[in-house]
Amino acid sequence: MVQTPPDTYIAATSRKSAPVWAVLLAACAGQFLVVLDVSVVNTALPSMRSDLGMSAVGLQWVVNAYSIAFAGFMLLGGRAGDLFGRKRMFLVGLGLFTVASLAGGLAQAEWQLLAARAVQGLGAAVLAPSTLTILTSAVPEGPARIRAIGTWSAVGAGGGAAGGLVGGVLTDLLSWRWVLLINVPIGALVIVAGVAWLTESRAGEARRLDVPGAVLVTAGLATLAYGIVQTEEKGWTAAATLVPLAVGLALLGLFLLVEARTKVPLMPLKLFRVRSVSAANAAMFVCGGGMFAMWFFMTLYAQNVLGYSALKAGLALIPSSLTIVFGSKLAPRLMRVLGAKNVSVLGILVAAAGFGWQSLMTADGGYVTSIMLPGIMMMFGAGLATTPLASLGTSGADPEDAGLVSGLINTSRTMGGALGLAVLSTVSASRMGGSTTPEALTQGYAMAFRTSGCILLVGVVVLLVWMPREGSVSASGD
Repeated sequence: MVQTPPDTYIAATSRKSAPVWAVLLAACAGQFLVVLDVSVVNTALPSMRSDLGMSAVGLQWVVNAYSIAFAGFMLLGGRAGDLFGRKRMFLVGLGLFTVASLAGGLAQAEWQLLAARAVQGLGAAVLAPSTLTILTSAVPEGPARIRAIGTWSAVGAGGGAAGGLVGGVLTDLLSWRWVLLINVPIGALVIVAGVAWLTESRAGEARRLDVPGAVLVTAGLATLAYGIVQTEEKGWTAAATLVPLAVGLALLGLFLLVEARTKVPLMPLKLFRVRSVSAANAAMFVCGGGMFAMWFFMTLYAQNVLGYSALKAGLALIPSSLTIVFGSKLAPRLMRVLGAKNVSVLGILVAAAGFGWQSLMTADGGYVTSIMLPGIMMMFGAGLATTPLASLGTSGADPEDAGLVSGLINTSRTMGGALGLAVLSTVSASRMGGSTTPEALTQGYAMAFRTSGCILLVGVVVLLVWMPREGSVSASGD
């Protein structure tokens, strides 16, 4: 039986706890918002470009400014929740996210929008780790917790999947600005619910945070992504490409060095001695790189090639949006029969097959065979893989590191996704060769999906080779 840290116990019993359903609702609402905003802007990108005069590279950074800040500071957010209180960080992160959403919705220039998206990502990074930790603290370990994690995963997956629909509806009926402004009233409601329903808890009395580590990993990731994007225009051998690539890798290397030497590291390297944690995070990183860009390219294909409006593009993705939620909810049942590792592998293989199918898209493709059916297969597999990977990634760690490992699994997925988008956008643009005809655009998008499928197969290999058998996890990795 896991012992609850004394300070956590005192905080949790100092007032009457809210019903589990209320805690689950508040935590999942926060998770839904931050994941929704990863993809909600996709269907609004053409309108943003027209209104603000943005470049093609600038459009990519509308997505990546959020994702990179989200990934880079999520470990800091997880540790801050452990030290200063999960409820407090939930409310602080949500407040910052809501204010940044207002600023982004009112932006009058490209730089203002990108800055607001980066601050949104910072708020999301503070908020997101606390959502899972609050949930796992409120639900005892066992089948009930697995079901709760399944619901959390389904809501997160649904947030990412619903982004296209929500963005399309708001862009067509109001304007692109409302894909950001809608967060303001919803964020305010969730803040009120959080104040009323959530109980404070923390894992320690220390008050030190590894801010240099957070800055280094975020700067390294952003610089590396910038270098990858530069290859599209400058090529792989140009100084404009090689310098940011080298600087980004150096910053990430310095981050690891700082983590190995600091007394209170942002990412204790000891966590990776837990083999299930290290394998699950590696697999989540790879799978994030393969799956994250799906919505980006699907909405561009629907609008730029097939001529769909923003609203029609969003509606076209409803089946896959529902399917990813279904896969996430089905996963816990299959885990009891097949085990978490096997369900993860099965889900990734199904998703890879869907990406392969999607890569057969044509410039005059029909909705059913070019969007709906391959989308359903891709997202069913993604939903099926997410829950067991999240469960494996948070298993085996000490209770005081609960927020940290929660942040780590989210960081791995989002960091992989940010770099994956940069790589896949470059691959796609290279295949287009500068042409903007429907045929050239289709070939570029198809190459991105084909590459994604291959990346996912690497994730399967990682799990099969690295992940230990069920029940054989130990802190030493034996």
